[in-house]
Amino acid sequence: MNQDRQAMLYGLGAVALWSTVATAFKVALGYMTPLALIWYAALVSWALMGALVIKRGQLGQALARGWRTALWAGLMNPVAYYLVLFAAYDRLPGQEAMALNYTWALAMAFLAVPLLGQRLTRKDVAAGLIAYAGVWVIATRGAVFDVAFADPLGVALALASTLLWALYWLLNTRDAREPLVGQWQNFSVGLPVLTALMLAGPGFDWHGWRALSAGVYVGLFEMGVAFILWQLAMHKVSRTAKVSNLIFLSPPVSLLLLYAVVGEPIRASTLVGLALILGGLSLQQRQKS
Repeated sequence: MNQDRQAMLYGLGAVALWSTVATAFKVALGYMTPLALIWYAALVSWALMGALVIKRGQLGQALARGWRTALWAGLMNPVAYYLVLFAAYDRLPGQEAMALNYTWALAMAFLAVPLLGQRLTRKDVAAGLIAYAGVWVIATRGAVFDVAFADPLGVALALASTLLWALYWLLNTRDAREPLVGQWQNFSVGLPVLTALMLAGPGFDWHGWRALSAGVYVGLFEMGVAFILWQLAMHKVSRTAKVSNLIFLSPPVSLLLLYAVVGEPIRASTLVGLALILGGLSLQQRQKS
């Protein structure tokens, strides 16, 4: 099997896992608060990545250097990003939070202008207009001429999560750490902060085995295994676009799972808005290719 085919399999595995997380988020948040969910998930992900760091003989490297970067990166991911994202999922239907969160790639293109000195092309602007028209359709639930959003705070949180995620990856362009080591260090910084927030806030309560299973699933697959598979795919592929285009498979599968497992009726406004968002992303991807 050649490297491109291996990369596609790794990428498909990551996308398959990411397709389930909107459903996992909604199931888990039915049992616990966003803060409790991120604490459970971060603990599981930290343990998984730590085990892999030790297995690869990188523990000495991880302990010796890179902590100055981890101090700010760990506060962004997992703390700030996932707290904001889970708060959005707690307020909005999963289909809406998932679709709005997909605009992070466009947010990154726009933030790269002031942060990295990059220029916007006409296609960037067109892609942004198309995708954010989709955001408007979803936020107004189809009443596009009515400025009254169904849940303005939920929409604001979902869009804020895209800005945090885009900003995190833009700042990571200057991060010289090996990705797995860096991610483990970030979670090593973030987990004590989340623990302190839990102690100062809701405390540690038992939410039942279903809640624990959902938290473990999110930490193991959304934050852990999917990240590793995507990293392997990007490392092995000969041309990034071959793998990056796979992300367009995830939203339709996510919608079907939300309908089948959570019982969310799929709104027409979500389908139209998501089509516009994916159209904008596709235009941006073709430009990069």
